[in-house]
Amino acid sequence: MINKIQTKLYFFSFSIFIIFIDQFTKYLMFYNYKTFINKDFLLFRLDFVKNYGAAFNIFSGNRIFLSCISIIFSILLTYLILRKNSLTSYDLFSYSFILGGTIGNGTDRILRGYVIDFINLNIINFPVFNIADISINIGFIFLLYSFFKNKR
Repeated sequence: MINKIQTKLYFFSFSIFIIFIDQFTKYLMFYNYKTFINKDFLLFRLDFVKNYGAAFNIFSGNRIFLSCISIIFSILLTYLILRKNSLTSYDLFSYSFILGGTIGNGTDRILRGYVIDFINLNIINFPVFNIADISINIGFIFLLYSFFKNKR
């Protein structure tokens, strides 16, 4: 019993770590964007974009709606991580990644009214994104993997 509780707290703590990294990188970009902007790395460069919508700027200008969605999904994912006992490690990892990203972007949306995006890929034409977006996508990939693995 204690081992299950420790495991669930580990995955929840992992989400908190993702939130911290996401918010720290956004803080650095917000207060130092003149220093970092257009810094070119091998695969990406740093930009500073205020995203008033969700992924690919959909629902732009719907701050209240998007904030409510973030809160609802954060509560649901927290419940799944801490209370659902039939989850695999892949499920817990996926929910932890998605929770960290959802709270990271939700915090921006609620406190600032927009999400700070700053990673711009050099290799393809793709919207600018952030650590929370990466985390949500990693979580989604884990979720797909778990789904197809269990489907066999």
